[in-house]
Amino acid sequence: MQESIKWKIKRFNELSLQELYSVLKLRSHVFVVEQNCVYQDIDGKDEKAIHLFGEFENQIVACARLFNSGDYFENASIGRVVVHPDVRNKKWGHELMQNAIAGIKTYYNQEKITISAQLYLKNFYESHGFVQTSEMYLEDDIPHIEMKRG
Repeated sequence: MQESIKWKIKRFNELSLQELYSVLKLRSHVFVVEQNCVYQDIDGKDEKAIHLFGEFENQIVACARLFNSGDYFENASIGRVVVHPDVRNKKWGHELMQNAIAGIKTYYNQEKITISAQLYLKNFYESHGFVQTSEMYLEDDIPHIEMKRG
């Protein structure tokens, strides 16, 4: 039997305290601790975002933020895309992106999406229709590229 993840999507004010805490804990675990990058994750943009997250065995193990056009980039955008290292072998990152792209369409009626992607994930995002649109740049000392879809 294939294990499955339960996806939820909520506006900031719809998140329970436990859900918000779990999302922030996961982001901190990966972006600050695993990637050894000291940066301000809580950036004041969570309130504008729609939050997509996946639960497995009663734990949030994947999440992303969805933004309308103008809230982050000129186009709609997806950010803080993260999957817990313990479940990366399940390939739920692909489901996360499929659901994020669908969420942009459903909630914002947008087709054009811009992301700031970590360079090492270029092929992953290309598999979801994104195309590199910038040279490499450093964001918090990590190589990134801008990518667009649509």
